[in-house]
Amino acid sequence: MTQKLSGKVAAVTGAASGIGLECARAMHAEGARVVLIDRDAARLDELVGDMGDGAFALKVDLFDHAQVDGLGEAIRALAGGLDIFHANAGAYVGGPVVDGNPDDWERMLNLNINATFRAVRSVLPHLVAQKSGDVVFTSSIAGLVPVVWEPIYTASKFAVQAFVHTLRRQVAPDGVRVGAVAPGPVVTALLKDWPKAKMDEALANGSLMQPTEVAEAVVFMVTRKKGVTIRDLVILPTTVDL
Repeated sequence: MTQKLSGKVAAVTGAASGIGLECARAMHAEGARVVLIDRDAARLDELVGDMGDGAFALKVDLFDHAQVDGLGEAIRALAGGLDIFHANAGAYVGGPVVDGNPDDWERMLNLNINATFRAVRSVLPHLVAQKSGDVVFTSSIAGLVPVVWEPIYTASKFAVQAFVHTLRRQVAPDGVRVGAVAPGPVVTALLKDWPKAKMDEALANGSLMQPTEVAEAVVFMVTRKKGVTIRDLVILPTTVDL
């Protein structure tokens, strides 16, 4: 089978589980050297051991400004380059604003927005200098359609979408593609606070997707011909009507 990403280096944040892990696995299967980035060093070591040659572990705390500012350099030192950066790490807070905890909101907003934008800034000079590369964001359908039961999370993903489209226009002349994958509900650790009955119902009626389905979409995005940018790729369970 042809490996569409042979010779490429990809890096994925939040790669110890969920969407990030499956995207790292999928790009590795397509021949890329892949840097898995997360704060859980033990889990990363286990995962790259299972994946084998061409998989690298990079422990980074995305709330640590110095570590994030050095992210691009650390990736290149570990894997010998960088062609694809997947800004995947994120957090989720849902529920009514009137009952919300602003401290929880602030932590989520810092990760989903500030840390994400800072991480992209750290890798961007290299991609611009080499006149090629992909930056992919894990956004959400909530960044395109306001979701009434998760207003703070929705706001964070609207910010991501705004950044995606303004940054895309800035770096397109430099040969760097910027796009977002925007899934509906996916079975990940972000849904750990869902009641079991709600989770069981959602799985039974087909309103949840698996992380592997998002990974397939990301591979599709980064394997398009050089002149084609997938700027937003929305993926929804067929039973969800949005």
